[in-house]
Amino acid sequence: MELNFETLTTTEAAVVAGVSVDDVNRAIDRKILPENLYWTATVRTLKRDACLWIAFWFETSDWLTPDARQRMISEGSNRCPSWAELRTCQLQESRTIKVGIQDIWDEVNARLNELQNAQKMVIEDSEILSGTPVIQGTRIPVYDVASLVDEKTPMDELKELYPRLSEEQFRLASLYAKARPLRGRPKRKALPESSRISVSKKHLRDASVGGSKRAKIAGR
Repeated sequence: MELNFETLTTTEAAVVAGVSVDDVNRAIDRKILPENLYWTATVRTLKRDACLWIAFWFETSDWLTPDARQRMISEGSNRCPSWAELRTCQLQESRTIKVGIQDIWDEVNARLNELQNAQKMVIEDSEILSGTPVIQGTRIPVYDVASLVDEKTPMDELKELYPRLSEEQFRLASLYAKARPLRGRPKRKALPESSRISVSKKHLRDASVGGSKRAKIAGR
């Protein structure tokens, strides 16, 4: 499936910009972004360039005034209209102050590439767990993995539960879930099949031991 990253949802934009979803919505509501960088008609969506300017707005807040930042965003989006041009775009606040945004562009572009990798890793197939999003090449639900990662489960425990997955896949699963959060009530996490078997065997063993003790007591 071809992925389109010319436009992003607010949750995707938050991941790419490195801010919260509230920050993304604030950038829209307060008219920080030029109006040609987002749409609000039905569902809020943003152009890829908006992620750069949102990151710029928050990362320069300690040394540029709100008015200066807004002027630079307007100037930069008009003078450097393409994604590639934005990397070398020079913004000028005054005769003596020039601001380059290459470092911010590199960070935002790296997160965009990470999001692309995360979404390429996940597939939805009606014949696999009734269309539940799973990690490609497996039957492992991506949201189950992400919830364990976000709960700070140690890597050795994650590897024990999902030995087929790499550390990068664990990280990308968490990123995917942040960009595309589940709607409604969270589902219960399903343990891998091997873990369920292990737990069942332990339950039977404990029950057997307990049953033997009760039999001895009853026979006294």
